[in-house]
Amino acid sequence: MGPLPGDEKRCDLDVVIGEEVDCDTYVRRLISYQSEPDSRTPAYLLIPKKALKDGISCPAVLCPHPTHAQDGFKTVVGLSDKPNRAYASELAERGFVTLAPSYPLLANYQPDWRALGYESGSMKAIWDNMRVLDVLETLPFVAPGKVGSIGHSLGGHNSIYTAVFESRIGVVVSSCGLDSYVDYKDGDLTGWTSDRYMPKLKDYVNRQQDIPFDFHDLVAALAPRPCLIAAPYDDSNFKWQSVDVIAQAAKRVYTLYGVDTLLTVEHPNCDHDFPQDVRAQAYGLFEKLLGVSV
Repeated sequence: MGPLPGDEKRCDLDVVIGEEVDCDTYVRRLISYQSEPDSRTPAYLLIPKKALKDGISCPAVLCPHPTHAQDGFKTVVGLSDKPNRAYASELAERGFVTLAPSYPLLANYQPDWRALGYESGSMKAIWDNMRVLDVLETLPFVAPGKVGSIGHSLGGHNSIYTAVFESRIGVVVSSCGLDSYVDYKDGDLTGWTSDRYMPKLKDYVNRQQDIPFDFHDLVAALAPRPCLIAAPYDDSNFKWQSVDVIAQAAKRVYTLYGVDTLLTVEHPNCDHDFPQDVRAQAYGLFEKLLGVSV
């Protein structure tokens, strides 16, 4: 992935609102923010209308989006033809402030991450997400210290990657986002080596066992924070059996904290999807652990 940027990139956010749409129970804003001195990142900010009233504060959820070359972050706010992906808008309807930044090199967001000093698109995405949490902290209607993250596919591992580096994320949900690098596509690492992800993984083709970290390390690093992983039985991208092995290994660290029940895995009967019942379970987890608007 490369090193995490330091405070030298933490410039003024300079948030700009490009569009605002009334969505009945919430307002959807298309914003951009200065994620670092030479890069602006677009994002959707969804605000429950009750949060715009004086004295109302709401928990917030970061909503990294799945892969969609054309629509990108539109998928999680209901502006795409892809079903079961609109978790940012569904959470806003439930009273959460949600933020969905665009992922590097998808749709209209094409930063030159190499010129910006990164070693991977993954690390640029992590930094953009961390800066979006900085945006949340400037909003008077966001309840301090009550932030979760939820994502599907690309958004699923993006949520985990970000939470490893970002302690402000208190609850993590990952759908169809992972299996072991050793197990991925029966040993074909190609999907992980593109510029969007981690090009340096090309050095580990045919020797995946030498990759210096894997998802059992990453999930374990989330402890003692609650984490829900959805791994469908028929997912052609990620093997559910591998997810179970990862969870079993990571749960040892959760057990050290005395919170082994806070790491859970669900296996829906579907393909690479985020079905309604699993989304409802995730939303209930956020409501229980982050609370609702007050």
